[in-house]
This record gives sequence, C-alpha cells and structure tokens, in this order.
Amino acid sequence: MRILAMAALASSLLSSAALAAPTFTTIDDPADVTFNQLLGINNAGLITGYFGSSAVGHPNQGYSIAPPYTTFVPDNYPTSVQTQATGLNNNGAQTGFWSPTNLGGGDANYGFIRWNKKIRIPGTPKAVSFISVNDPKTTSSPPVNQALGINDNSIAAGFYNDADGNSHGFAYTVRTGKFTEIKVPGNVSVAATGINANNLICGFVVDATGKTLGFLKPLTGGNAVEFSVPKSKTTQFLGVNATGMAVGFYVGKGQVPHGVLYNPATGQWVQVDAPAGAQGTILNGINDNGDIVGFYMDNVGNTHGVLIQGE
Repeated sequence: MRILAMAALASSLLSSAALAAPTFTTIDDPADVTFNQLLGINNAGLITGYFGSSAVGHPNQGYSIAPPYTTFVPDNYPTSVQTQATGLNNNGAQTGFWSPTNLGGGDANYGFIRWNKKIRIPGTPKAVSFISVNDPKTTSSPPVNQALGINDNSIAAGFYNDADGNSHGFAYTVRTGKFTEIKVPGNVSVAATGINANNLICGFVVDATGKTLGFLKPLTGGNAVEFSVPKSKTTQFLGVNATGMAVGFYVGKGQVPHGVLYNPATGQWVQVDAPAGAQGTILNGINDNGDIVGFYMDNVGNTHGVLIQGE
C-alpha cells in the first residue's frame, strides 16, 4: 500500500473522517468476481455500482448494496441490455446510464434517474420510477449521454457528446426539467461527473494541447478551479462531497492510474492506492463522512470494487 504523506495531511484534508489509517475492503458481486466497479456512496453507506466489462457477452449490470455489504440488489434500467448505476443521493434517488446493445464498443448511452418510489415529475402524465436524462443537444453517433451524480436538491450532473466526439458537461434540474451547460472556458471538452449538496460540480476537461485536468465549479456563479497532478497529462475528478473534498485519479508512470484525494481550499492532494491494486486504483465517490468507493486492478487484470474508510 502506498499513500503519499497521508498521515501528515489527513487532518487538513478531511475534517469529518481522517484517513491516517485507512481500511480497504474489496466488494465484488459474486455474479462476476472478475469485473466490478463501485461508483457512488451516500451518507448511510449505500453503494451503487455494476459488474461486467461490457465486452461482447459480458454486459454491464447495475446493482446497489447496503451495509453490511452482503446482499447485492440488481439495479438496471427496464428493457436495457446494459446498465451502469453511477451515483445516488441521501433521498434514494440514483443516476445511471443504459444501452440497448452489447456490441463490445460503440454502444449508445442514455442517461436516467431512478427513484425509490414513484413520483410525479413536471411534464409527465403520471407518477414514474424512472426518468430519462438526455440532453437534446446531443449530436454524436451513436448518441452518448451519461448521468453520473445527483445531490439532495435533485440536480443531476453528467455530459453528452457532440458530432466530433467532444464532451459537454450539464446539470439537469428535476424540478424544472431543464439542462444547464457546465462551461469551463478555454477547453475543448468538458465532462461533469458529480455534484454536492452545495451545487458544487466536479469533473474533468481536455485542453487544446490534449491534457486532461480535474475541475471544481459552482453550478451558478464563480470560476472553475482546475487541477493537474504534477508531471501527469491526465487527472480527473469523479466525485465530491459536501465539504468540497474531491476524489478521482491521475495517470502516472507506465500509464498506471492512481487514486487522488484533493482539497480545493488548500490545493493539497494525496495519492491513494489499494494494497492489491498492482495495475492501478481509481476513486469514484466520497460521502460526507469521508468514506470513499472506487475500484482497483489486480496483478492478473481483474477489476475489483473497493470501499475505503478511515479509522
């Protein structure tokens, strides 16, 4: 296990849950112990994720799992062939995206929000459990829309692709049914990947040189904070909690990804690698208690979900 300067920085990075002595718990759905990704976690410890690599005959299949993490509940969009369950809030709403095919590449992606009970949404004739979240400006072929996170204000974050394959971040407000484009000027591509209780958006951009940087930006007003791990050409933020702590990854030597925990208030960051992550670690979600979920790749190429908790 390698955690750079974790003990020294833990108190300044996380006020609610220090990771000075973190525990790493592997969580894999027994339906497929070769490929799992944990993507979101709420304050009650409910986790959302999926198994299946999306290779032909190996489709993504969404699930949720609650403490003590022994029972996996299937969580798939109705009629879908593939589903990734990507994020959730503290009120039981969940984001994700689905595909009608399993081609092993080039599958269309359609975003959605699922509720834990039927609710009435503006513009719908009756109460529903699922709503589609697909920005009408999408022009890619096949279409790509991904809803990746949702906060307790029922505002979801995600992105769509244009005809050139560039991404455009969006926030979708359930109450109004409207999309708001997330703009980070000076970049070719913008993907919004999460949103916290204060409507702070996280994600990543690609600049004109092809470099990928993580960013944090308020939904309305304020400027984006962009961050790149020194000497890395790829840094992405994938989740953010109510205190503004962001998680994600950067690509290091040998193209190996390493988990990142970042504090925008101080600019400090730490590297977080799962002990068995011989081929890399990626952090995807963080709750307000400081619990983190993600996945790692082992020395034989299998992908495992991981829960990281402080002492």
